[in-house]
Amino acid sequence: MDELDRQLLDIVQTGFPLCSRPYAELGKQVGIDEKEAMSRIRRMREYGIIRRVGANFDAYKLGWVSTLCAAKVPAERMDTFVSVVNRQPGATHNYERENEFNIWFTLTSPTREEEAATLESIARETGVKILNLPASRLYKVKVDFQMSNRKKRADGQPS
Repeated sequence: MDELDRQLLDIVQTGFPLCSRPYAELGKQVGIDEKEAMSRIRRMREYGIIRRVGANFDAYKLGWVSTLCAAKVPAERMDTFVSVVNRQPGATHNYERENEFNIWFTLTSPTREEEAATLESIARETGVKILNLPASRLYKVKVDFQMSNRKKRADGQPS
């Protein structure tokens, strides 16, 4: 990664342009053309630096539900379990931890009933019981990682 890649990362974390040609606008903000901006973002996705490019929605404001899940997954079932969880449209943040509960993920669903059905389906398919930990109160922390040497404005955008 070079400084231009880092500048692009600063922008796309929370300031991805909402316009008809977002990569042209990204390029304009860092001094490159649309094609190069698109190429750089694509390359960072291919290398796993960027996991995904997409919108984040507040599930609760849309009337959906979300829960944190934990599971004790034996090593011999790890690949299968992770694959099954990753197939679920509402599963995010699926990660391994060094703990008795070694896999944690979040699940967003239209209803608590659909959430329960999805978790039951995962457990049935993998043979692994899932601990369902729905939030009783929501605390949202916004985190942006400054990647470049550019200073940020008061609104968080690169100057």
